[in-house]
Amino acid sequence: MENKNVEEIVLKGKKRGMAVLLGVLAAYVIAVAGIIAAATKMDGAAQVAAIAVCVLWCALGWILLCGLRVLKPQEALVLTLFGKYIGTLKGEGFYWVNPFCSAVNPAAGTKPSTGSTNSTGGRGKLSGEGGISINLGEQAMAMASKKLSMKVMTLDNNKQKINDCLGNPVEIGIVVIWRIVNTAKAVFNVDNYVEFLSIQTDSALRNVVRLYPYDVAPNVDTTGDGVADEGSLRGSSEVVAERIRKEIQGKVDMAGLEILEARITYLAYAPEIAAVMLQRQQASAIIDARKMIVDGAVGMVEMALDRLSSGGVVDLDEERKAAMVSNLLVVLCGSKDAQPVVNSGSLY
Repeated sequence: MENKNVEEIVLKGKKRGMAVLLGVLAAYVIAVAGIIAAATKMDGAAQVAAIAVCVLWCALGWILLCGLRVLKPQEALVLTLFGKYIGTLKGEGFYWVNPFCSAVNPAAGTKPSTGSTNSTGGRGKLSGEGGISINLGEQAMAMASKKLSMKVMTLDNNKQKINDCLGNPVEIGIVVIWRIVNTAKAVFNVDNYVEFLSIQTDSALRNVVRLYPYDVAPNVDTTGDGVADEGSLRGSSEVVAERIRKEIQGKVDMAGLEILEARITYLAYAPEIAAVMLQRQQASAIIDARKMIVDGAVGMVEMALDRLSSGGVVDLDEERKAAMVSNLLVVLCGSKDAQPVVNSGSLY
C-alpha cells in the first residue's frame, strides 16, 4: 500500500495568528484612511492609483484571515494544499497558515446519537460495524470542525454472540481505550479511522474468543504450544483481554492508532444454552461436594473403627464391622438428618 509510509510532519513556528490578525486590521484602517486622504488631498492619476490600491486591499485583504486557526489542548489539524499533505498543527495556540490550506478529517462526518455518560466524561455513541459503538464524548465537536482529538478515547463494544472453541455460543462485550498517535496515517491510510477501528475490534474479538473455552475444559490448547492448559474466558480474563489488545494493535498500526487497554465488560453463555450450562455447573458442583463428603466420611469411619479396636470398647467381627460401616456412611453421607434408633436388647 502506497499510503502506508506516510510520515507525519509537525509544522513549527506557525503560532503567529495574533500578529497576522492585528496586522490585517491595521492594514484595513490604513486603507480606509488612505481612501479618505486620496479623495481629499490628491488628484489625477495618483489619486486614482491610491484609491484603487486601497479598495483592492479592502476587497481581498480578508483572504489572509482565512489562514487563522485556533487549537485547544490535545487537538491537531491535518492540512493539505491543493491536495498535497503539507503538515499537521499540534498543541494549543493561535496559528496562521496559508489561507488556501484545507483541513482533512475523514471521521468529521460521523454523527453521534444520544447515549449515557461514559467513563471518560463524554456523552453520545457512534454506531460502528458488528454492533460496535464508539463513545465520542467531548471529541465530537472537534471531529465536526475537522480537528483531530489527541485525547484518550473509548470504544464501547456492545455484547456480541460468538462461539467459543467448544462451539458453545457465548455473549461477550469489551471496552477498548485508544488514541491517535500519528495524524497523517489516521487521515490518509484509511478511509475513516473510527470505522476502521470498530471493524478491526470486532474481527480481533472473534479471532481470540474462538481460541478459548468459556470455562476450563480438558484437552484444550489455548496458547498454540501443543500442550493442553487451563486457559478459559472466565478464568483467564486478564490474559484474554491482553491478547485481544495485541490483536487489535497489530491491525490498526497502519492507521496511526495506539490501543492502550482492552477490558472484558460482559461475559455469559448465550440465552439458548444458559439454562443447560447452569444445570451442568450445578451438577459438577454437587459431584465435587459429594466427593468431598464421601472422602471425609470414609476417614471418620476408619478413625471410629480404629478407636473402638484400640480402646477395647467392643470387639466386632467382620460382619458387624460391615454393618457399622454401612450405617455410619448412611448417616454421614445422607442429605437429611439421621433419625437414631435405640436398641435396648442384645447387640447380637
